Formats: sequence, C-alpha cells, structure tokens
Amino acid sequence: MTLMTSWVESANSADTDFPLNNLPYGVFDAGNGTMPRCGVAIGDQILDLCKAEGDGLIDLGGAPVFDVPYWNDLMDLGPEAWDSLRSQLLALLGADATPRPEYLVPQADVAMRMPIQVAEYTDFYASKNHAFNVGVLFRGAENALPPNWLSIPIGYNGRASSVVVSGTDVRRPWGQLKAPDEALPRFAPCQRFDLELELGAIVGQPSDGMVSVAEADRMIFGYVLLNDWSARDIQAWEYQPLGPFQAKATATSISPWIVTRAALEPFRTATPERERPLLPYLQEPGPMLYDIDLTIGLTPEGGEETVISRTNYATMYYSAAQQLCHHTISGCPMRVGDLLGSGTISGPTPDSLGALLEMTRGGQEPVSLTGGGSRSFLEDGDTLTLYGAARGDGYRVGFGACSGKVLPALDATQIPGA
Repeated sequence: MTLMTSWVESANSADTDFPLNNLPYGVFDAGNGTMPRCGVAIGDQILDLCKAEGDGLIDLGGAPVFDVPYWNDLMDLGPEAWDSLRSQLLALLGADATPRPEYLVPQADVAMRMPIQVAEYTDFYASKNHAFNVGVLFRGAENALPPNWLSIPIGYNGRASSVVVSGTDVRRPWGQLKAPDEALPRFAPCQRFDLELELGAIVGQPSDGMVSVAEADRMIFGYVLLNDWSARDIQAWEYQPLGPFQAKATATSISPWIVTRAALEPFRTATPERERPLLPYLQEPGPMLYDIDLTIGLTPEGGEETVISRTNYATMYYSAAQQLCHHTISGCPMRVGDLLGSGTISGPTPDSLGALLEMTRGGQEPVSLTGGGSRSFLEDGDTLTLYGAARGDGYRVGFGACSGKVLPALDATQIPGA
C-alpha cells in the first residue's frame, strides 16, 4: 500500500507518524474549559470527534459514543462499528473531501490523556531473546529458558491502577532490597530501576469462555507502545515463588495514541519457526505479528537524547492473539479495556535489546551516552522515550512517543517506618 492523501497537508509528509493510512485514536485536553474528548490524529492536527459526531459528520447509527473522554464506548459496539468509523474518517479526511478545518485542533496546543479506561492489565514474557538473556544472567545458559517457555505464553497479572499515559512522571519506588552478601533485607529506594520496551494490545470485546487465536485477533481493538517500569533489585528478592509483585507496580506507561488493527493490517508477519510444535489451540491460522520498528531513547537531565536500542516487534515468539487466546482457556472472562503487555521486545543483537538489564549484562557493562556519561540503570532525572512505526511505501504508521521522567524517591521522612 502507498501513501493515502488528505486535505490536511501535514498528513501527506513522509515524515509524519499520522498519515491518512493511520488514523490513531486518543483523548485530548484543549485546556479551554471543555472536558477532555476523543480525537483522531491526522498529520500535526487532531480531528475533534465529539464535535464531528455532534454535528452529524460521524454517525454510528445509535446513541453518541464520543461524548465521553475514553474509547471504551466505541469498543463496546464491536468490529462492525470500528470498521464503519474508519470508513467514515477516510471519507471525511481524504484529499477529495470538503476541507473542514474548523474540526481540527493542533496537536501542539493540547495535552494528551489516557485513551481508555483500563479494566485489567496482564503482562507477558514473550520474547525468546529477552527470556534467554535474562535467564542466562540468573540461571546460566544451560537453564536459561524455563522448561515450559517454548510451549506456553508466560504472564502475570499486573495493576490496572498503575497504568499511566505518556508524559506522566514516574517516581523511583521504595521496597525491600537484599544484596547477596546481606543476611536480611533492608527497606530502601530502588537502586536498579529499569525500563522494558513493550507493545500493548487493547482488548475491545469481552469473552465468556475460551476463544480461538483467530477470534482473539478479531477482539483486539488496537495497539499502544508500553514501558513496563521495573525495579530489578526489588524483583530479585521478591519474585520467588510467585513472580513479580511490587517490582512491577510502580507504573506502566502507554502511548496516548491507539494504532488500530486495521491500520496495521498491511504489516502483518508470521511468528518465527519453533523448536517444537505448539499445542493445537495455540497454533496461528495466519500471520499474527507485525513488522514494527521500535526505538528507545534515553535523555539525562539537561542532556541530549541517546538512542540506546533499535529492535522490531516481529522478533516476538508469541503474538498478542496467542496471548489473549491462552488467557481465556481457564474460562477467565476478558473485558472491554483489558490491556495485554507483550513482554520486553528484544532482538538478537546487542544493539536491539529492550531493557537495561540485558544491555548492561546486569549492570556490569554500562551503556555510553551522547555527550558523556553512561548508565547501568536509570538515574533520577532521566527521561525514557519509546518510538514505534510500521513503514510502508513512502509513509509510516507510527505511534508517536511514549515517555516518562524518573523522579527521585520520596525522602525517608515521608515514608512510614523508613
């Protein structure tokens, strides 16, 4: 597919994340006394969907769905309504349509809010490269992958209450830490704070009972960039026997724009060859991954950004559809607004890893920064920014940025019992 042109001139540039091919969904706050509202990114502008629906330019055949500051009501209507909205937007914003600049708001003039009400949050561990690299650090190469890893999408239930939109500051957490040479743990601020580059899948339809991989794929409304902030030293002490808990509860940042499954359709690709067959219920009926380039940028306080990793979502071992299918096999109901984290996305080379834990080999080999300095783990004042885009012929379907700044831990006088 080639670039689709729009009467919004900025959408016709090869440099924009938001051409007509994309049309991602978000919630913006214009700061003029109106409530935050749903919008569609087009070039450097946002189409105000609340206003467009109110004036009859968008009609989904029922009660209004864009009079609220979240996309859950549209997701509730199901895939036919999702397709109808996209078709209407393509017609409204296409080059042959009547220009309607009065419905546009410059992105530079707004603040972005959470695009959905998150129902539940589950994070997976679905990159073989990441799982192997982390396993080597903790268990050695011969026991790097758990015995079940090649057969099952491994995950844990996280905190929906900790999911925040890009631009939200993240405070360094306190927790129990225990060094190998210490007899007992101590209560202190995290010293090994890390990021994890992930893609988040947003579940747009509920389930009641097990769904197939194909059905799960159709239930996915769209995707966001996701940073699973991780306190590695807290995690090392707490994770046995039940896995991550407080180490993953500080924050999970997501990008403000939801890139729809329809926009990503031209970029589908298959999961990699497998060492052993998956059980039949997990086998994919067709390509379920996407060819999406991903980048991590680290900017120290007062410094310039260093790109510390470039990778691609296509390296994953399990797709979001497989993860969602597996999530339902026990009868677990899925809800509109459920968020599934892919797990850290790491490629096969040292410059394509998705977490500092891997890049620095557990902190032993620091990453150099532009302008001097280095990082083993995140320092106060660091801003982490994730970028992602699928690339077509003369255009790209991008996510915008997903960023967060690390704030210092609370002073001990503010912590009970510290």
